Amino acid sequence: MTAAGFLEGRRLQLARGVLLQCIMGGYPPARFYGSDDGDLALVADPAQIHRLPWSDEPRAMAICDADELSGGSSSLSTRGQLKAVIARYAAHGLAPVVATELEFFVFAPNTDPTQPFRPPVGLDGRREDGHAAFSVSSNNGLRPFFSEVYKCMAALGLPRDTFMHEMGVSQFEINLLHGDPLLLADQTFLFKHLLKEVALKHGLSVVCMAKPLAHTPGSSMHIHQSIVEIGSGKNVFTDSNGEPTSMFRHFIGGQQAGLADFTALFAPNVNSYQRLCHPYASPNNACWSHDNRAAGLRIPASSPVARRVENRLPGADANPYLAIAASLAAGLHGIEQELEPSAAIQGEFAVPDNLALPCTLHAALERLKRSQLARELFGSEFIEGYIASKTMELTSFFDEITPWERRVLAAQA
Repeated sequence: MTAAGFLEGRRLQLARGVLLQCIMGGYPPARFYGSDDGDLALVADPAQIHRLPWSDEPRAMAICDADELSGGSSSLSTRGQLKAVIARYAAHGLAPVVATELEFFVFAPNTDPTQPFRPPVGLDGRREDGHAAFSVSSNNGLRPFFSEVYKCMAALGLPRDTFMHEMGVSQFEINLLHGDPLLLADQTFLFKHLLKEVALKHGLSVVCMAKPLAHTPGSSMHIHQSIVEIGSGKNVFTDSNGEPTSMFRHFIGGQQAGLADFTALFAPNVNSYQRLCHPYASPNNACWSHDNRAAGLRIPASSPVARRVENRLPGADANPYLAIAASLAAGLHGIEQELEPSAAIQGEFAVPDNLALPCTLHAALERLKRSQLARELFGSEFIEGYIASKTMELTSFFDEITPWERRVLAAQA
């Protein structure tokens, strides 16, 4: 839209079905988004209108809510779903607080998708070989790129906590500062968009796939969660003696009750399960533990006032609005139903069958399809439309034969 049109308040409309567009560009049958495929109104959030600092010509981006023309948020909008979850907390006098940790890879351009990704050539003329994890000088070869990333973050008002080189080859992580869930979802979305745009300017490719490289750790989007009282700001996970509260236990119990049903929302792509099938630091379970990274739900070491629950299931490929909404909705369900969690685990452990999660997209979609809880929390229209879109993507994946199959199976009798 032109700046003049936007400033005049001209309404921008969008076909309803676009909210269910699959990643290949197609759409499920119209019955999943209204047979008429009528329009939605895109309503800009005044707090999320940003001049794009990486653009050579003046451009701006406005994050919008997708509202029905008759009024109210569309049930197909993931941002709208997150706002509804936050409102349900507010009805209890509570406000969730979250922070996201996003991992990503920086690669050289990959013009042939049949070939593996490769790290870029750095300022020293060499490609990283994977020995730079957590090094204080590990990103020096990409300093011009990261310098512009930092400047663009500042221009967009994206506060960063820590930035580090992760375990993978040319893999990095940013921790965003904790705050309001909607704000953090907006910031995570903006940061991912910023990364890709700045990378293109520097002749690089940023990849937020869950598992872009074999034999290398995948990329997560861990979600840290706590809840405070509206007004006092008191963390309700900690009592006056600094001990965990019943609400803390119930929140974990709700997460455990919802994680398996919601796996397809946290791990939305075929590739997501490549990350989860290598369980260390990418745990495919609903166990909980104090400071054990093998558990799907980790309680980080912290002071009592900062007590929180870290959901380690979502990958970097997850929709931040939907992943945060699903995680918080599960926790609130546990609080409302006073669900008790399993016993905490420590050290090496075997995952009980009832706490194991789906390990393929097909299994996760089947679990979501059977979930009454998902329909109660997100509505049947959203869940059925999401399943329809993801089923199209899964079908498209199975329409191709992979190099592994040709290499290994062709010679078999």
